[in-house]
Amino acid sequence: MRTDSEYAVQVELTEGALVRINNGLLELELDLATGEAACTGSTASAVKGMRSAYRWNGREVHTGSYEHHQLKEKSEIVRDGFGRGVHLTVLHESAELPQLEQHFYIYEQSPFILLQAVILSDTGLRTNRLAVIQSAGIALEGETGPADVRVLRVPFDNDKWVRYTVLKPPLQTESYEVTALFRQDSRRGIILGSLSHKVWKTGIKVKSGADGGIGELELYGGAAGELTRDFQPHGYVKGTRVESPLVWLGFYEDYREGLEAYGQANTWIEAPLPWSGGVPFGWNSWSAAMTNLDYDLYTSTSDFLGKEVQPLGFHNEDTLYINFDAFWDQLTPAEMEDALNRVRQNGHKPGTYWTPFAFWGSPAQFSKEVEGTGGKYTYSDILLRDSEGEVLPDVDGGLAIDPTHPGNLLRMDWFTDKFINEGFEYIKLDFLAHGALEGQHYNPEITTGIAAYHYGMSYLQNKLSPEAAGRPFFINLSIAPLFPYAFAHSRRVSCDVFGTLQDTEYLLNSLTHGWWMNHTLYRYNDPDHSVIYKSFNQEPTGWHEGRSRLTASVIAGTVLLLGDDFRKEEAAARAKAWLGNKEIMNVARLGKTFRPVEGDLGEGASDVFVLEAAEEEAFYLAVFNFDAAQAAHKSVSLARAGLNAKATYLIHDLWEGRQGEVSEGVLAVALEPAESKIYKLIAKT
Repeated sequence: MRTDSEYAVQVELTEGALVRINNGLLELELDLATGEAACTGSTASAVKGMRSAYRWNGREVHTGSYEHHQLKEKSEIVRDGFGRGVHLTVLHESAELPQLEQHFYIYEQSPFILLQAVILSDTGLRTNRLAVIQSAGIALEGETGPADVRVLRVPFDNDKWVRYTVLKPPLQTESYEVTALFRQDSRRGIILGSLSHKVWKTGIKVKSGADGGIGELELYGGAAGELTRDFQPHGYVKGTRVESPLVWLGFYEDYREGLEAYGQANTWIEAPLPWSGGVPFGWNSWSAAMTNLDYDLYTSTSDFLGKEVQPLGFHNEDTLYINFDAFWDQLTPAEMEDALNRVRQNGHKPGTYWTPFAFWGSPAQFSKEVEGTGGKYTYSDILLRDSEGEVLPDVDGGLAIDPTHPGNLLRMDWFTDKFINEGFEYIKLDFLAHGALEGQHYNPEITTGIAAYHYGMSYLQNKLSPEAAGRPFFINLSIAPLFPYAFAHSRRVSCDVFGTLQDTEYLLNSLTHGWWMNHTLYRYNDPDHSVIYKSFNQEPTGWHEGRSRLTASVIAGTVLLLGDDFRKEEAAARAKAWLGNKEIMNVARLGKTFRPVEGDLGEGASDVFVLEAAEEEAFYLAVFNFDAAQAAHKSVSLARAGLNAKATYLIHDLWEGRQGEVSEGVLAVALEPAESKIYKLIAKT
């Protein structure tokens, strides 16, 4: 046995070609006879029979295909953002196969390991599928049998009103970039996910039989299909050294803590985009007008909010963002100039909208000159095409633009210079998954959709950086892949959300399983525009229905942009009644997402969320009734929500202003149809 005294990680070489590495919280076992590995957490949960695999010359090659498996003689001592530990490499060799390396990183007193697979060939190779983990069995220990296991399916993006889904055995599913395998009652779970997002789209396939046990799991780079919006296979990755995504495998007593740790771990690989300007408060035009956006709506909104609502407390750092959405180009240049001046005179900051990777014209408009190119390129030149040279099919009505094409880079220069010169300080970037589609890219060094997307977004973010813009410029992603994340301050957690109770529940489905992205991947989660009375495309909402939509945005983390036409009397009345609630607005200004209390909800949403505000020595609880017709009586277990069940709490209903006490570990909540509550609880001393 060898124990590194500084790092407290034990590396044990035993007879029979077994290598065991133990850090006190988990044990990694490497079998040099079979080439397989196993990892067991402190709760006896385990991922067994692990091997790596890749597609090569039309067939799958995996670690078991090799004749020789050996541990490189000297383990490497590592000290990085993950902690202190050791890096071990297992080399797999056969005469007629490329070399395959498996890299394992294990850190002292950490409940996770990192893994990566690497293929090497002096003559070069290419593959479009590289699995880091293929496992024949998952053991998730708990109080009940294997059928109690739940699997979280995370969408690749937030398009087409996709939902997060928790599945029960028997099941066969694919999650993207990350998944959680957990037990509902104990919340004990295993988190698996990718940590590098510059080359591969990562898929996680999970299958269980009728007995409920997880019999097959595969985490691989190379996912492409309907739910990644792709029409082409994943692009090939080429070279003498081809690396898989770096992968996280962690064992947690509470899967929610595991997802939060996974989110933070990503930032140790690639830092998030920093923002110090506080939570954006303001308004966005889409729901209020959609295609009917005009000068009067935009300017009257700034006037109304500035005079009637901002003095009541609806603002952050004494300003609001007043944001155009699509169809801002319907204003004449003179109207646009005057509108922006009017907004700035009101002390507000103007925001704009753009789709950098989507073209909305018809084939007859392919010959249109690309802005900023001086006639050198038409849109036909910059559209993304398949391997046969055909333009890819549209997604959501828009055709994909190649992020790597020099014509599109000039186009990005032209539009960003325009937005900066016009004085905008916020931009909503939409339909970004178009830029991540697989296809034949202009730049021959970029062969995958994610590599192209990373390239294009990096270029765009640099164009909008404070150094380039001369001022802070808030970057928001609307419809976009979850990863990569390092190019924006916020991302919408769901697809479009308007004002109905169904919209609120849909938004909270995404928050139930995506709360952990806030202040890890992105500074803020974006709950979309908050429609408190009536969206342009919907009927008016009821009083509780509209307020619940606002409540959902307040607990999201948040980007608090309103979405109504306040020339409507009821919309204006609700704004003045609700947005002057200083305690509710203070919760929004925290910029912190509430955590779900429950997760085993299929395609549904948790109806109880909690936030611990340590600096206030308080907890906040948000409770929702998703039934628009029936009142509800809910009993919230304080222990389940993370509070002390034996304590007595002073409780304050922030919407209604009522105060009282709660004890004996249960909060009884009576809700009218579609109603929601936010409570503040402070332990009584």
